[in-house]
Amino acid sequence: MDDRLRAIKFDRPGRIPLSAGILPAAWMTHRRALYDVVHRHPVIFGNAYAQEPDYDAVGGTYATGEHTDAWGCVWSNIHAGMEAFVTGHPYPTRESVRNMSPPATDTGFPHGFMYLRLLDLRGFEEAMTDFAEEPLELRLLISAVLAYNLRQAGLRLSEMESRGGGSAPSATGATFGRHGCAGGKIVVFGDDLGMQSGLAIGAARWRKYLKPCYKAIYEPFKKAGHYVYMHTDGWILDIIPDLAECGVDVINPQVRANGIDNLARVCRGRYCLDLDLDRQLFPFCTPVECDRHVQETVDKLATPEGGLWLKAEIGPDVPLANVEAIFTAMEKYGGY
Repeated sequence: MDDRLRAIKFDRPGRIPLSAGILPAAWMTHRRALYDVVHRHPVIFGNAYAQEPDYDAVGGTYATGEHTDAWGCVWSNIHAGMEAFVTGHPYPTRESVRNMSPPATDTGFPHGFMYLRLLDLRGFEEAMTDFAEEPLELRLLISAVLAYNLRQAGLRLSEMESRGGGSAPSATGATFGRHGCAGGKIVVFGDDLGMQSGLAIGAARWRKYLKPCYKAIYEPFKKAGHYVYMHTDGWILDIIPDLAECGVDVINPQVRANGIDNLARVCRGRYCLDLDLDRQLFPFCTPVECDRHVQETVDKLATPEGGLWLKAEIGPDVPLANVEAIFTAMEKYGGY
């Protein structure tokens, strides 16, 4: 059993599992200098960058222009290497929801597969009005998106079974590799549930409308003996226990939105976190402050039994000195 699973099971991992995500725009900005930094930190990256990458490679919604997804949502990108956002909503009226048709194309579980999908299909203001007024069309929309996701879950499980003992690509396309025992793999999902200081629809409506959806989607993976990892940005403190009840084994929250002390109070020793270190701090602080932030995170959230992974996302606005300091601190404080 590797350290990721030991941390999930509170079974005394040898080290805190570490990872880092580097946005395409960061590679485009820092280029070879960033590659040199990455190479100095094999504990985090292993052999992932054994060969120098194409610094200008960008695709999908990270490319500039407009992109239309299988649901008919139009994504607009004005900054190559950064993610696009939805500007075209295919079902802007309740009447259009009554006549909607989910796509026949199977796209798996992209980021924003359930809650954000509702907002993308309707538009933020219309979706918020729906959750406030609770019309029939809200239930129709949720049912359609959930049915589509349950189909994707069945297909994903069949794909995983066909792979046998090989590596386990996540539901979103990332790969953790062969993590698990008795055939169990870590399956990754992502859906941003919170805003900077709360849940846009409130905890009560989230529990009423969304919690049953996530439970239904994750249940087949749990029954098959797999582990569920869920990335979710924003303030989610009120529903962390609910996510665990839905079957989530690892929660990937943002430290800035939720606060280290709050996360320690709710999660330490109870729920396994892959903590998203403070990306809103990294562009503006000093290397010493980066080090202190990582140390404080480990001091307040880690236990010898486990329950903590660490993740850093690097954007184009993070100075290279800070990138070096972040990676160095993760490796320095990642032991027990």
